[in-house]
Amino acid sequence: MTVHSLAATPETVRWGIFDPGATPALTVQSGDVVVMECVSGGPDAMPPAGSGMAIPPALAAIHAKVARGPGHIITGPVAVEGAEPGDMLEVKIEKIELGADWGFCGFRPLAGTLPEDFPERFLTHIPVDRARGVCRMSYGVELKLAPFFGVMGVAPPPAYGPISTVQPREHGGNLDNKEIGEGASLFLPVWAPGALFSAGDGHGVQGDGEVCINALEICLTGTFRLTLHKKAGLTYPRAETPTHYITMGMNEDLDLAMKQALRQMIAFICSRSNLSRQEAYQFCSLAVDFHVTQTVNGEKGVHGMLKKGLLF
Repeated sequence: MTVHSLAATPETVRWGIFDPGATPALTVQSGDVVVMECVSGGPDAMPPAGSGMAIPPALAAIHAKVARGPGHIITGPVAVEGAEPGDMLEVKIEKIELGADWGFCGFRPLAGTLPEDFPERFLTHIPVDRARGVCRMSYGVELKLAPFFGVMGVAPPPAYGPISTVQPREHGGNLDNKEIGEGASLFLPVWAPGALFSAGDGHGVQGDGEVCINALEICLTGTFRLTLHKKAGLTYPRAETPTHYITMGMNEDLDLAMKQALRQMIAFICSRSNLSRQEAYQFCSLAVDFHVTQTVNGEKGVHGMLKKGLLF
């Protein structure tokens, strides 16, 4: 096992694009660990001069040199030697470190869950106390931080070509799932040679739904262990925390996202137990919690959570 470091630089990030044809910023072996620096926000989201909130040098350099795309700044891609379509990449999030003493949250016209109610621009820069692990809102409320990466994904199917980082799909991407934090594992189907894993869109804290369009957007550094599982047969992202198994559904229709997350959970239960499909469907109604992940990425998200120890 080797530990690699990948800083966020104009040469190691892409702005707003997952690209199955991208040249890897780094190639690793299965089981290696990669420490990835990730930065967040365009020039229009930066704090004003004199605020006391310093813009990380890596972010300033990216603003100056990288063409802005339709979505997030993502670090990578990282290729895993030997990864081929049909394999599965296990991404274990071993550590998450804060990369700034502030984050931002806001909304803009024609975006978010209630664009018809909020046709204006609104942006707040929120100070972060790294030592105490909290952020403090301007109206005095303190929130305990629970950092995670909003975007974690591999390259999409090559037939798609380059796609935006905004919509989550079968390659992962902008999942915005607050459960997939430190100690969790994300399992992704491999669609392109090398898998081509990227991460970004650091979130300091977020509620399910992410309704106004942002979480606490913040720079984060993640320590990821990348393990390849050959011919695993996975076709859609799923996750695991120390306490739960998680399935996901994404669709522009929230009802269809729910159905997909439920079908994925039924299939998962059947693959790991001797329950029939009928019994698994019934069990989901009794013991699985389904949450609205986010409603702001075009492809809305639902995730199902099965507590460990109930079945297997």
